[in-house]
Amino acid sequence: MIPATRSELARYLRTETVGGSILLIAAAVAVLWANSPLANSYTALRDWQVGPSALHLNLSLGMWAQDGLLAIFFFVAGLELKRELVVGELADRKKALLPIIAACGGVLLPAIIAAVVGAGTPGMDRGWAIPVATDIAFALGVLALTGSRIPASARVFLLSLAVVDDLLAIILIVVLFTGSIAMLWILTAVACLVAYWYAQRRRITTPLLYVPLALLTWYSVHQAGIHATLAGVALGLLTRARTDPGEEYSPATRLEHRLQPWSAAVCVPVFALFASGVPINGHVLSELFTNRISLAIILGLLVGKTVGIFGVSWLAVRFGIASKPRLLGFRDMFALSVLGAIGFTVSLLVADLALAGIGDGSEADIAKAAVLLTSLAASLIGSALLLRRGRVHQARAAATDT
Repeated sequence: MIPATRSELARYLRTETVGGSILLIAAAVAVLWANSPLANSYTALRDWQVGPSALHLNLSLGMWAQDGLLAIFFFVAGLELKRELVVGELADRKKALLPIIAACGGVLLPAIIAAVVGAGTPGMDRGWAIPVATDIAFALGVLALTGSRIPASARVFLLSLAVVDDLLAIILIVVLFTGSIAMLWILTAVACLVAYWYAQRRRITTPLLYVPLALLTWYSVHQAGIHATLAGVALGLLTRARTDPGEEYSPATRLEHRLQPWSAAVCVPVFALFASGVPINGHVLSELFTNRISLAIILGLLVGKTVGIFGVSWLAVRFGIASKPRLLGFRDMFALSVLGAIGFTVSLLVADLALAGIGDGSEADIAKAAVLLTSLAASLIGSALLLRRGRVHQARAAATDT
């Protein structure tokens, strides 16, 4: 029996408006902290290493948040995506196809724009991948805060788009930045995933099996040299989403219900706290709109993501390849496409990987500041569009009721 107070707190944290608010507060605190006289304490905390060295897990707190806590968020996102694919909005093939097509457009066009604008600049041989990813947590947080009057299918579309988008970005990270992949660990991860799938098929319910299996899957993916959040998505998608006769909730629904408050209140805000601390000084600000790397990122994210997502979606619907989400118009989808330009998590990671060791290190800071600025701009523009569309939907609903 769950105590009433604890249950009420979980319900409160489960609402995405609260989760989005905590996330944005954590990001703001990080930016202020990293640019204050206490900046050294922020860096020391983020870079403090903990964990068993024998298992090659002596990682900084920032890395634990990125590879560990974020994996839980991706697991929850994978659970929700699986539920929508099996019994929800995306059970229709044409509706499921649209976010996949949109994600491909939202990866390809930003990469082309960034490669063209930054051509010949040191670090841009791989830095073109910086603007390809949509940040799931921040995009959904902004949608929760400003798009509450938009039909629920908007969230499903954005979630699906962002998950596919990030999977493509993670594949790019593996291809571009992984020196060697440990095949033995890859095979171990695959074996764990097969065992998890089989246990789901056999209707095994004990956490004594699933918790060690999930941890071993995460560890194997991490040791293989692949971004460990991939383990979370894979496990979520392999979780059973249909209910059996006499079963009130499916395993996917139960797990999502239990883990989502932890994801919203702890995992994502802590990650944002360690990832958002970008130093913004006079040199960085002066270079933002003149430095070619910065311009490549700004144009790639704000123009490339928006036009790539919306343009490909419009073409897919017009030619009958896919169908629009229920109750959403093209103007709604354009607003959601702008949110797709919030490229935070993976974009900052790629900036670190691509620009490490370039020049005196300031290029990486400029790139991160460009990601942060563009993500803020996309958040504000997307919010304004969503609020406007929300008023339209509210007026339509009121007219229908009368």
